[in-house]
Amino acid sequence: MTTQRTLGELGEPMSNSEFRAVTDSIVANIEQVIEGKTATVRLALAVLLAEGHLLIEDVPGVGKTKLAKALARSIDCSVRRIQFTPDLLPSDVTGVSVYNQETHDFEFKPGAVFANLVVGDEINRASPKTQSALLECMEERQVTVDGTTYELQVPFMVIATQNPIEMEGTYPLPEAQRDRFTARIAMGYPDAGAELAMLDVHGGEDPLYALQPVSDAATVRNLIATVRDVHVADTVKQYAVNLVNATREAPDLRLGASPRATLHLLRTARTVAALDGRDYVLPDDLQALAVPVLAHRIIPTAEAQLSRRTTDAILADLVHRLPLPTDRQQRSPYDTRPSHPEPTDYRRR
Repeated sequence: MTTQRTLGELGEPMSNSEFRAVTDSIVANIEQVIEGKTATVRLALAVLLAEGHLLIEDVPGVGKTKLAKALARSIDCSVRRIQFTPDLLPSDVTGVSVYNQETHDFEFKPGAVFANLVVGDEINRASPKTQSALLECMEERQVTVDGTTYELQVPFMVIATQNPIEMEGTYPLPEAQRDRFTARIAMGYPDAGAELAMLDVHGGEDPLYALQPVSDAATVRNLIATVRDVHVADTVKQYAVNLVNATREAPDLRLGASPRATLHLLRTARTVAALDGRDYVLPDDLQALAVPVLAHRIIPTAEAQLSRRTTDAILADLVHRLPLPTDRQQRSPYDTRPSHPEPTDYRRR
């Protein structure tokens, strides 16, 4: 039987200045390797501090694995890397019980998930059976093998990379697997200036090898405790629920976001607010996170796919139509009449 972790086991909240100093140093450290992607780096860090998992999806060669490794190396904690291949077995991920002839008993050999940061490279190249080995550990922070449950370390984060499913030799992630990832980000191509700087920095030795940690697991636990203390007003919570409900009612979607998505959206918004130096969440935080947190969980209808409407575009339209929480009236997200909002204070009272 597992025990619930308390806030004390996570760590103690930090002051705003301490929080900013630590997180800024982590971002700056990662940017020694990843040039010109500050927003992407900050979102990756936000997912870690929101106690979530990150899916990095893009074409080959844009730095997906390098970002995952840079984040892992910036924190002095246990890191394991899994190269997902078609012949990878679930026991390679979770662990296996092996018979010990000396003790005449079975002993558990931990798999690669027993680490603070697990980097899963090209997760969609493994079979769905192997992909599903991550379901329990990503949601419940535990692994059950042969009827015995083993708790994972704190913090625990899975950073998975994948190529688009149109690429050869890949398997699409099941919906249950995608729903467990807090956010999905795309690296995108660097601009001309960043790519030119990359030639100078990466032309010789890879800067990833010289990267030194600027934080540790204990400090990350304190950062997580600080994020948990960020205030969310009731009106902002209602706005998060309305935003997720809008995906379930949208005519262009045949599968909307789950209640887990609402939790992930709010947790990540708390982190983004803390990274911006605030101890309270704004509706703007939820709007900015709608696409990275929700887009990979929803499925468009066949008609929307035929009209080439992406999930990103559908979500952007929902955010545009949904009234802000300052509007006291409950309205449909498809009601385009102008609203007359009242000023609202989202800070802790």
